Amino acid sequence: MKEFLMVALGVLIFVVIFQIAKASEYVSVLKGEEKTRKQNNRINAFILLGFLVVGLFGAWYCNELYYGKTLFPQGSASVEGEKIDEMMLITIAVTGLVFVITQVLLFWFAYKYQESDNRKAFYFAHSTKLELIWTTIPAIVLAVLVVFGLRVWFKMTGDAPKDAIVVEVTGHQFGWEYRYPGADKVLGKKDYKLTTTTNSLGVDFNDPASLDDIHVSTTMHIPVGVPIKMVINAQDVIHDVGLSHFRIKMDAVPGIPTTQWFTPKITTADMRAKTGNPNFTYEISCDQMCGAGHFSMRGVIIVETMEEYRKWLAEQKPEYFTVFPDKAPKPIITDTVAVKQTAQLLPAKK
Repeated sequence: MKEFLMVALGVLIFVVIFQIAKASEYVSVLKGEEKTRKQNNRINAFILLGFLVVGLFGAWYCNELYYGKTLFPQGSASVEGEKIDEMMLITIAVTGLVFVITQVLLFWFAYKYQESDNRKAFYFAHSTKLELIWTTIPAIVLAVLVVFGLRVWFKMTGDAPKDAIVVEVTGHQFGWEYRYPGADKVLGKKDYKLTTTTNSLGVDFNDPASLDDIHVSTTMHIPVGVPIKMVINAQDVIHDVGLSHFRIKMDAVPGIPTTQWFTPKITTADMRAKTGNPNFTYEISCDQMCGAGHFSMRGVIIVETMEEYRKWLAEQKPEYFTVFPDKAPKPIITDTVAVKQTAQLLPAKK
């Protein structure tokens, strides 16, 4: 019944519009086509002028309404992201100025130069000088913006500082996994043929460098104030590492590792205090449509002090011992009471 009423309403609206159009056509015939056309032209000119005012007010109002809900008020959570924000603001300023000027001229000209019996239209066929001006100037401005952007991009995707902490980020439908190098600070090799239920990343444990690697599948921990180099992989389709708070974005391509580095400057605890949100978390999202569960591909990043990071890292167990639990070292009894209790159970020496 509801669908029928919607169709009937649509048909009714169409009939009303059609009848209004026909009535307008009959009025034009009675009043004279020329006179009606001039009146419509004048009405349209005033409507366009009103649209200009309403449109500019709407753009300003939307900015006032939604700016506070964006990430700009928080500022970049990484040192490198500050340059991204700076370029973004410059681009908005330049394009915004051009937008306002061109739109004001567009609608003002439509009003000012409406049809008039006292003015004859000027036929303007071509001007090479004018075309060079409106082509060359925008091209130069955009080239400058692109050059500045490439400089920042090449820095963030180039060689990371020597003291950078390496974190491997692997995406798959629909989640993220992280791997940290152990004491040797070298990530072991991987081979997709070795991927199993227990060895989900396909780590090659014949490589000695992999024996102390740490595999984390829930939360990514990183210290504040230290460069973080991400080695990014994908296991199935193309994903995209999106760290919006840090202004970082990089594709995760199957078979082609990509890298990007940044320096976090605000801990999670400090950001919670800054935003007044006790539940605030940095997140890693997938910014590339990757399937039906794309919306749920979200991870959590915890930025903490170096002391907290080292403590967390010390509590992690190498993945090798998870895949091969029988290889794990036996726990050493260090508690004094436990040692005494164990000694009491041992047979007395004769």
